[in-house]
Amino acid sequence: MNDVEFGDDVVVFSFTNLYGCRIGDGTRVGPFVEIQRGASIGKRCKVQSHTFICDGVEIGDGVFVGHGVMFVNDKFPKATNEQDELAGDGDWELLPVRVCNGATIGSGAIVMGGVTIGSGALIGAGAVVTKDVAAGETVAGIPARARA
Repeated sequence: MNDVEFGDDVVVFSFTNLYGCRIGDGTRVGPFVEIQRGASIGKRCKVQSHTFICDGVEIGDGVFVGHGVMFVNDKFPKATNEQDELAGDGDWELLPVRVCNGATIGSGAIVMGGVTIGSGALIGAGAVVTKDVAAGETVAGIPARARA
């Protein structure tokens, strides 16, 4: 964790895997979470256990991320490239994810690459988010759709 940028008063529980990421002031990260190089988490966020936050994910301030949330940053992952070699950094396209301030992501949700979740949006537990979610909107289901 020596290449992680921590804000003030950050709490990280045991059994986490953090490298090359940024975590803002007052944020809490639960156990069994992985946050990869290139990801950033804002101030006063809560990231619950068993969550995976990959490269290219930008989480704003005051965001709640439930248990077991999975972020995805590549729509077409492959083990090997066209030369039948193990795929490397140049063999895929990073699709960033942006979660704006005050959003809530329910437990077990999957957020696909290239998506923006607007400020104050609510993602239902178990939802699969494949499209942008407007500020203040509530979505749920597979694929996630607007709910009243």
